[in-house]
Amino acid sequence: MPGRPALTAALVGTLAGIGAWIRLRRRYAVVRIDGASMEPTYRSGDRVLVHRVPVRRLAVGDVVVVERPDPAGNWWHPPLTGAVDRRPYLIKRVAALPGDRVPRDVRALRHASGQSVPQGSVVVLGDASTGSWDSRSIGYLPLSRVLGRVLRRLPEADRWRPDADVSAVCVHRR
Repeated sequence: MPGRPALTAALVGTLAGIGAWIRLRRRYAVVRIDGASMEPTYRSGDRVLVHRVPVRRLAVGDVVVVERPDPAGNWWHPPLTGAVDRRPYLIKRVAALPGDRVPRDVRALRHASGQSVPQGSVVVLGDASTGSWDSRSIGYLPLSRVLGRVLRRLPEADRWRPDADVSAVCVHRR
């Protein structure tokens, strides 16, 4: 049957494409920003491309997307291990990594000012220091809750399907 090799090649190509798509979805995410705590760097409504990198590749100054705890600091879900899902996220800037000195202006960690950030934790801050819900309010965040590093803002013309996005809420206290 002459059509069989072509059908097999098409099937293999389709499966390879699906596999590549799944790998991309596990490595990258598109996040829509909702809120003003990262202004002027990022504004509400911006979409950013997030690369899920190993935490050892993070650096102070990187903008990251992290899971958002509830107001009491508890987690709604177990740590993220697979594909991105619709849990709540924050977008913040890394201020200190494990072994770094705790920044002085972090109210929630005032008792630890000058001490080192413990292993497995990170200090994150919003660029808009007034009203940003970040480590100044909630203290250390576990590195296991970091989704990834922001690579770049997507141009306005890059419109992704809304159901493919997750949101990173820039929570402001009122």
